[in-house]
Amino acid sequence: MKIIVQKFGGTSVATPEKRTKLVAQVKRARKQGYASVVVISAMGRRGEPYATDTLKALAEEIYPAIALREMDLLMSCGELISAVVTVATLNSHGIKARAMTGSQAGLVTDGTYSEAEVIDCNPQRVQKCLENGEVVVVAGFQGATADGEINTLGRGGSDTTAVILGAALNAELVEIYTDVNGIMTADPKVLQEAQIIEHLTYSEVCQMAYEGAKVIHPAAVEVAMQNNVTIVIKNSAGPNSGTMITGESRIGHKTFSARHRCVVTGIAHTTDIAQVQVEFEKSDAEKELLVFERIAEAGINVDLINIFPLLKVFTVKEELVPKVKKELEKLGVRFRIRKGCAKVSVIGAG
Repeated sequence: MKIIVQKFGGTSVATPEKRTKLVAQVKRARKQGYASVVVISAMGRRGEPYATDTLKALAEEIYPAIALREMDLLMSCGELISAVVTVATLNSHGIKARAMTGSQAGLVTDGTYSEAEVIDCNPQRVQKCLENGEVVVVAGFQGATADGEINTLGRGGSDTTAVILGAALNAELVEIYTDVNGIMTADPKVLQEAQIIEHLTYSEVCQMAYEGAKVIHPAAVEVAMQNNVTIVIKNSAGPNSGTMITGESRIGHKTFSARHRCVVTGIAHTTDIAQVQVEFEKSDAEKELLVFERIAEAGINVDLINIFPLLKVFTVKEELVPKVKKELEKLGVRFRIRKGCAKVSVIGAG
Protein backbone atom coordinates (compact mmCIF):
# COMPACT_ATOMS: atom_id res chain seq x y z
CA MET A 1 0.00 0.00 0.00
CA LYS A 2 1.40 3.35 -1.07
CA ILE A 3 0.81 6.02 1.58
CA ILE A 4 0.83 9.79 1.20
CA VAL A 5 0.48 12.34 4.02
CA GLN A 6 -1.18 15.59 2.97
CA LYS A 7 -0.99 18.51 5.39
CA PHE A 8 -3.26 21.54 4.95
CA GLY A 9 -2.63 24.82 6.76
CA GLY A 10 -5.24 27.03 8.36
CA THR A 11 -5.77 29.27 5.34
CA SER A 12 -6.20 26.19 3.11
CA VAL A 13 -9.29 25.04 5.06
CA ALA A 14 -10.73 28.40 6.11
CA THR A 15 -13.72 28.47 3.73
CA PRO A 16 -16.03 25.91 2.05
CA GLU A 17 -14.47 26.80 -1.31
CA LYS A 18 -10.97 26.08 -0.05
CA ARG A 19 -12.06 22.83 1.56
CA THR A 20 -13.46 21.78 -1.83
CA LYS A 21 -9.95 22.26 -3.24
CA LEU A 22 -8.66 20.05 -0.42
CA VAL A 23 -11.07 17.35 -1.60
CA ALA A 24 -9.68 17.68 -5.13
CA GLN A 25 -6.14 17.10 -3.86
CA VAL A 26 -7.22 14.03 -1.89
CA LYS A 27 -9.04 12.66 -4.95
CA ARG A 28 -5.96 13.23 -7.10
CA ALA A 29 -3.76 11.32 -4.64
CA ARG A 30 -6.22 8.42 -4.44
CA LYS A 31 -6.46 8.30 -8.24
CA GLN A 32 -2.67 7.94 -8.30
CA GLY A 33 -2.98 4.88 -6.07
CA TYR A 34 -2.17 6.44 -2.71
CA ALA A 35 -3.87 5.82 0.62
CA SER A 36 -4.22 9.33 2.05
CA VAL A 37 -3.63 10.64 5.55
CA VAL A 38 -4.69 14.27 5.91
CA VAL A 39 -3.15 16.37 8.69
CA ILE A 40 -5.12 19.51 9.38
CA SER A 41 -4.48 22.84 11.09
CA ALA A 42 -7.03 25.04 12.84
CA MET A 43 -9.18 27.00 10.39
CA GLY A 44 -8.17 30.56 9.54
CA ARG A 45 -5.83 32.97 11.25
CA ARG A 46 -5.78 35.20 14.33
CA GLY A 47 -9.16 36.87 14.85
CA GLU A 48 -11.16 34.23 13.01
CA PRO A 49 -13.50 32.15 15.21
CA TYR A 50 -11.66 28.80 15.37
CA ALA A 51 -8.05 29.92 14.93
CA THR A 52 -5.68 28.84 17.72
CA ASP A 53 -4.83 32.41 18.75
CA THR A 54 -8.53 33.27 18.95
CA LEU A 55 -9.24 30.30 21.22
CA LYS A 56 -6.27 31.18 23.39
CA ALA A 57 -7.55 34.74 23.83
CA LEU A 58 -10.93 33.45 25.07
CA ALA A 59 -9.33 32.18 28.28
CA GLU A 60 -6.62 34.82 28.66
CA GLU A 61 -9.17 37.64 28.59
CA ILE A 62 -10.82 36.08 31.65
CA TYR A 63 -7.71 34.95 33.53
CA PRO A 64 -4.28 35.66 31.97
CA ALA A 65 -2.48 33.27 34.34
CA ILE A 66 -4.48 30.19 33.33
CA ALA A 67 -2.47 26.97 33.78
CA LEU A 68 -0.60 25.62 30.76
CA ARG A 69 -2.40 22.29 31.12
CA GLU A 70 -5.81 23.89 30.60
CA MET A 71 -4.44 26.13 27.86
CA ASP A 72 -3.21 23.08 25.94
CA LEU A 73 -6.65 21.49 26.20
CA LEU A 74 -8.19 24.65 24.77
CA MET A 75 -5.60 25.18 22.05
CA SER A 76 -6.00 21.63 20.77
CA CYS A 77 -9.67 22.27 19.98
CA GLY A 78 -9.12 24.30 16.81
CA GLU A 79 -7.55 21.37 14.99
CA LEU A 80 -10.25 18.99 16.24
CA ILE A 81 -13.00 21.24 14.87
CA SER A 82 -11.13 21.51 11.58
CA ALA A 83 -10.65 17.73 11.36
CA VAL A 84 -14.35 16.97 11.83
CA VAL A 85 -15.39 19.66 9.34
CA THR A 86 -12.91 18.20 6.84
CA VAL A 87 -14.32 14.70 7.33
CA ALA A 88 -17.83 16.05 6.75
CA THR A 89 -16.62 17.73 3.55
CA LEU A 90 -14.98 14.53 2.30
CA ASN A 91 -18.10 12.50 3.18
CA SER A 92 -20.25 14.94 1.21
CA HIS A 93 -18.14 14.10 -1.86
CA GLY A 94 -18.57 10.36 -1.39
CA ILE A 95 -15.21 9.71 0.29
CA LYS A 96 -15.08 7.56 3.42
CA ALA A 97 -13.10 9.40 6.08
CA ARG A 98 -12.41 9.26 9.81
CA ALA A 99 -11.18 12.01 12.16
CA MET A 100 -8.57 11.34 14.83
CA THR A 101 -6.86 13.35 17.52
CA GLY A 102 -3.07 13.34 17.51
CA SER A 103 -3.15 10.86 20.37
CA GLN A 104 -5.56 8.52 18.56
CA ALA A 105 -3.19 8.64 15.58
CA GLY A 106 -0.41 7.40 17.87
CA LEU A 107 1.59 10.52 18.79
CA VAL A 108 3.07 10.15 22.29
CA THR A 109 4.47 13.34 23.86
CA ASP A 110 6.94 14.08 26.65
CA GLY A 111 4.52 15.99 28.90
CA THR A 112 5.84 19.50 28.20
CA TYR A 113 2.84 21.80 27.90
CA SER A 114 2.69 24.21 24.92
CA GLU A 115 6.04 23.06 23.43
CA ALA A 116 5.91 19.26 23.66
CA GLU A 117 8.28 16.88 21.91
CA VAL A 118 6.91 13.74 20.27
CA ILE A 119 8.86 10.83 21.76
CA ASP A 120 7.06 7.99 19.97
CA CYS A 121 4.51 7.37 17.24
CA ASN A 122 2.42 4.21 17.02
CA PRO A 123 0.05 4.68 14.04
CA GLN A 124 -1.58 1.24 14.04
CA ARG A 125 -5.11 2.72 14.15
CA VAL A 126 -4.30 4.92 11.19
CA GLN A 127 -2.87 1.95 9.27
CA LYS A 128 -5.98 -0.13 9.91
CA CYS A 129 -8.31 2.60 8.64
CA LEU A 130 -6.19 3.04 5.51
CA GLU A 131 -6.39 -0.70 4.85
CA ASN A 132 -10.19 -0.36 5.06
CA GLY A 133 -10.16 2.27 2.32
CA GLU A 134 -10.74 5.29 4.55
CA VAL A 135 -9.04 8.67 4.45
CA VAL A 136 -7.73 9.44 7.93
CA VAL A 137 -7.93 13.10 8.97
CA VAL A 138 -5.59 13.80 11.89
CA ALA A 139 -5.74 16.92 14.06
CA GLY A 140 -2.26 18.42 13.87
CA PHE A 141 -0.32 20.33 16.53
CA GLN A 142 -1.08 17.88 19.35
CA GLY A 143 -0.43 14.57 21.02
CA ALA A 144 -0.77 13.07 24.49
CA THR A 145 1.45 11.56 27.15
CA ALA A 146 1.38 7.86 27.95
CA ASP A 147 -1.16 8.60 30.71
CA GLY A 148 -3.42 10.69 28.46
CA GLU A 149 -2.44 14.31 29.17
CA ILE A 150 -3.01 16.48 26.09
CA ASN A 151 0.05 18.44 24.91
CA THR A 152 0.40 20.90 22.04
CA LEU A 153 3.57 20.96 19.95
CA GLY A 154 4.19 24.68 19.57
CA ARG A 155 4.41 26.77 16.41
CA GLY A 156 4.68 24.65 13.28
CA GLY A 157 3.28 21.67 15.18
CA SER A 158 1.02 20.56 12.33
CA ASP A 159 3.97 20.46 9.92
CA THR A 160 5.84 18.34 12.45
CA THR A 161 2.80 16.07 12.95
CA ALA A 162 2.65 15.41 9.20
CA VAL A 163 6.33 14.52 8.91
CA ILE A 164 6.29 12.31 12.02
CA LEU A 165 3.31 10.37 10.66
CA GLY A 166 4.99 10.17 7.27
CA ALA A 167 8.06 8.62 8.88
CA ALA A 168 6.09 6.23 11.11
CA LEU A 169 3.90 5.04 8.21
CA ASN A 170 6.81 4.81 5.73
CA ALA A 171 4.92 7.20 3.47
CA GLU A 172 6.33 7.76 0.01
CA LEU A 173 5.65 11.46 0.25
CA VAL A 174 4.55 14.22 2.62
CA GLU A 175 2.77 17.07 0.84
CA ILE A 176 2.44 20.36 2.70
CA TYR A 177 -0.17 22.66 1.21
CA THR A 178 -0.08 26.41 1.70
CA ASP A 179 -1.35 29.52 -0.07
CA VAL A 180 1.86 29.89 -2.12
CA ASN A 181 3.19 27.82 -5.03
CA GLY A 182 6.24 26.54 -3.17
CA ILE A 183 9.43 27.89 -1.65
CA MET A 184 10.64 30.88 -3.61
CA THR A 185 14.01 32.55 -4.12
CA ALA A 186 12.73 35.51 -2.06
CA ASP A 187 9.49 36.73 -0.51
CA PRO A 188 7.24 37.51 -3.52
CA LYS A 189 5.51 40.23 -1.50
CA VAL A 190 8.85 42.03 -1.38
CA LEU A 191 10.40 40.95 -4.68
CA GLN A 192 7.98 40.37 -7.55
CA GLU A 193 10.70 38.68 -9.63
CA ALA A 194 11.04 35.85 -7.08
CA GLN A 195 10.85 32.39 -8.64
CA ILE A 196 9.82 28.97 -7.37
CA ILE A 197 12.71 26.71 -6.37
CA GLU A 198 11.98 23.24 -7.74
CA HIS A 199 14.25 21.35 -5.38
CA LEU A 200 16.02 22.04 -2.09
CA THR A 201 18.02 20.01 0.39
CA TYR A 202 16.95 19.64 4.02
CA SER A 203 19.83 21.82 5.19
CA GLU A 204 18.96 24.62 2.78
CA VAL A 205 15.30 24.66 3.82
CA CYS A 206 16.21 24.57 7.52
CA GLN A 207 18.46 27.57 7.06
CA MET A 208 15.83 29.47 5.05
CA ALA A 209 13.20 28.74 7.71
CA TYR A 210 15.45 29.83 10.57
CA GLU A 211 16.28 33.03 8.71
CA GLY A 212 12.67 34.08 8.14
CA ALA A 213 11.08 32.04 5.33
CA LYS A 214 7.70 30.93 6.71
CA VAL A 215 6.55 28.18 4.35
CA ILE A 216 7.54 25.26 6.62
CA HIS A 217 8.68 25.04 10.22
CA PRO A 218 12.36 24.09 10.69
CA ALA A 219 11.49 21.46 13.33
CA ALA A 220 9.50 19.55 10.70
CA VAL A 221 12.44 19.66 8.29
CA GLU A 222 14.78 18.35 11.00
CA VAL A 223 12.47 15.37 11.60
CA ALA A 224 12.33 14.76 7.84
CA MET A 225 16.13 14.88 7.64
CA GLN A 226 16.52 12.37 10.49
CA ASN A 227 14.07 9.95 8.86
CA ASN A 228 14.75 10.62 5.15
CA VAL A 229 11.17 11.75 4.47
CA THR A 230 10.53 13.42 1.11
CA ILE A 231 8.49 16.64 1.42
CA VAL A 232 6.76 18.63 -1.31
CA ILE A 233 5.51 22.18 -0.64
CA LYS A 234 2.50 22.96 -2.87
CA ASN A 235 -0.33 25.44 -3.37
CA SER A 236 -3.70 24.02 -2.33
CA ALA A 237 -5.45 26.19 -4.93
CA GLY A 238 -4.52 24.18 -7.98
CA PRO A 239 -2.13 21.89 -9.86
CA ASN A 240 1.53 22.81 -9.48
CA SER A 241 4.75 20.90 -8.98
CA GLY A 242 5.83 22.99 -5.98
CA THR A 243 9.17 22.54 -4.21
CA MET A 244 10.58 19.10 -3.41
CA ILE A 245 12.76 18.75 -0.30
CA THR A 246 15.11 15.77 0.01
CA GLY A 247 18.54 14.91 1.35
CA GLU A 248 20.42 15.62 -1.85
CA SER A 249 20.15 17.92 -4.84
CA ARG A 250 18.60 16.60 -8.04
CA ILE A 251 19.68 17.92 -11.40
CA GLY A 252 18.16 16.26 -14.44
CA HIS A 253 18.17 12.49 -13.92
CA LYS A 254 21.33 12.37 -11.82
CA THR A 255 21.87 13.02 -8.13
CA PHE A 256 24.64 15.32 -6.93
CA SER A 257 25.70 16.44 -3.50
CA ALA A 258 24.68 19.96 -2.54
CA ARG A 259 28.16 21.40 -2.98
CA HIS A 260 27.89 21.04 -6.77
CA ARG A 261 24.90 23.34 -6.96
CA CYS A 262 24.84 27.06 -7.44
CA VAL A 263 26.22 28.90 -4.42
CA VAL A 264 23.15 31.06 -3.72
CA THR A 265 19.79 29.31 -3.33
CA GLY A 266 17.60 32.14 -2.10
CA ILE A 267 17.21 35.17 0.10
CA ALA A 268 15.28 35.26 3.40
CA HIS A 269 14.48 38.21 5.59
CA THR A 270 13.27 38.94 9.11
CA THR A 271 11.72 42.21 10.26
CA ASP A 272 10.93 43.73 13.68
CA ILE A 273 14.51 43.46 14.88
CA ALA A 274 16.33 45.79 17.29
CA GLN A 275 20.06 46.46 17.35
CA VAL A 276 21.63 46.83 20.80
CA GLN A 277 24.94 48.67 21.30
CA VAL A 278 26.58 48.32 24.72
CA GLU A 279 29.49 50.68 25.51
CA PHE A 280 32.16 50.13 28.17
CA GLU A 281 34.91 52.10 29.87
CA LYS A 282 38.34 50.53 30.33
CA SER A 283 37.44 49.98 33.97
CA ASP A 284 34.31 47.96 33.02
CA ALA A 285 36.11 44.69 32.25
CA GLU A 286 34.00 42.68 34.72
CA LYS A 287 30.71 44.09 33.41
CA GLU A 288 31.83 43.43 29.85
CA LEU A 289 32.22 39.74 30.65
CA LEU A 290 28.80 39.58 32.32
CA VAL A 291 26.67 41.08 29.51
CA PHE A 292 26.01 37.93 27.47
CA GLU A 293 25.91 35.75 30.61
CA ARG A 294 23.05 37.82 32.08
CA ILE A 295 21.27 38.03 28.73
CA ALA A 296 21.41 34.24 28.39
CA GLU A 297 20.21 33.68 31.96
CA ALA A 298 17.17 35.84 31.15
CA GLY A 299 16.29 33.52 28.26
CA ILE A 300 16.96 36.14 25.58
CA ASN A 301 18.16 34.88 22.20
CA VAL A 302 20.64 37.18 20.49
CA ASP A 303 21.81 37.28 16.88
CA LEU A 304 24.34 39.07 14.66
CA ILE A 305 26.93 39.57 17.40
CA ASN A 306 29.83 41.94 16.76
CA ILE A 307 32.52 42.53 19.39
CA PHE A 308 34.86 45.53 19.32
CA PRO A 309 37.18 47.02 21.93
CA LEU A 310 34.87 48.63 24.54
CA LEU A 311 31.76 47.95 22.40
CA LYS A 312 29.45 44.97 21.97
CA VAL A 313 26.72 44.98 19.30
CA PHE A 314 23.97 42.40 18.86
CA THR A 315 20.39 42.10 17.65
CA VAL A 316 17.22 40.78 19.29
CA LYS A 317 13.57 40.57 18.36
CA GLU A 318 11.84 43.88 19.12
CA GLU A 319 9.42 42.15 21.49
CA LEU A 320 12.41 41.30 23.73
CA VAL A 321 13.64 44.89 24.07
CA PRO A 322 12.02 45.47 27.51
CA LYS A 323 13.78 42.37 28.91
CA VAL A 324 17.10 43.47 27.40
CA LYS A 325 16.75 46.95 28.91
CA LYS A 326 16.01 45.47 32.31
CA GLU A 327 19.13 43.28 32.31
CA LEU A 328 21.46 46.00 31.03
CA GLU A 329 20.12 48.52 33.53
CA LYS A 330 20.84 46.03 36.33
CA LEU A 331 24.45 45.85 35.15
CA GLY A 332 24.72 49.63 35.08
CA VAL A 333 26.22 49.84 31.58
CA ARG A 334 25.65 52.45 28.89
CA PHE A 335 23.64 51.22 25.94
CA ARG A 336 21.66 52.33 22.90
CA ILE A 337 18.84 50.46 21.18
CA ARG A 338 17.83 51.01 17.58
CA LYS A 339 14.43 49.62 16.61
CA GLY A 340 12.91 49.09 13.17
CA CYS A 341 15.78 47.02 11.79
CA ALA A 342 15.62 44.03 9.44
CA LYS A 343 17.91 41.11 8.71
CA VAL A 344 18.57 39.89 5.17
CA SER A 345 20.15 36.45 4.80
CA VAL A 346 21.66 34.90 1.68
CA ILE A 347 21.11 31.12 1.72
CA GLY A 348 23.07 28.52 -0.18
CA ALA A 349 25.24 25.43 -0.03
CA GLY A 350 28.93 25.27 -0.80
